[in-house]
Amino acid sequence: MDTWDINSLDVQPHHPQVLRSDREARVIAINLPAGEQLQDHQVHERAYVVVIDGEVELGGTSSGAGSAAVFDPNERHAVKATSDARLLLVLAPWPGDGHPGARDTQ
Repeated sequence: MDTWDINSLDVQPHHPQVLRSDREARVIAINLPAGEQLQDHQVHERAYVVVIDGEVELGGTSSGAGSAAVFDPNERHAVKATSDARLLLVLAPWPGDGHPGARDTQ
């Protein structure tokens, strides 16, 4: 079992911290300063976004601490911090179908 205290992790802006990465999922902690964003993008995996602290806009909806959202594989999405925000991102399965790294794990 792995455990993390997300609130006490020293995650620097622009330097996401991978907490775990295996065939089932990749878990990433992100510190997103107010006004910054993860620009419109898509990933090959299902993306679960959990707002640990602060407030963000997810798909045009304001989401605060305790909010969660899930995006289907290849669904385009953006995340913009309206205040300093701490996020937990889970990508599953890792790597997803079509991901360049998927060939290495088959």
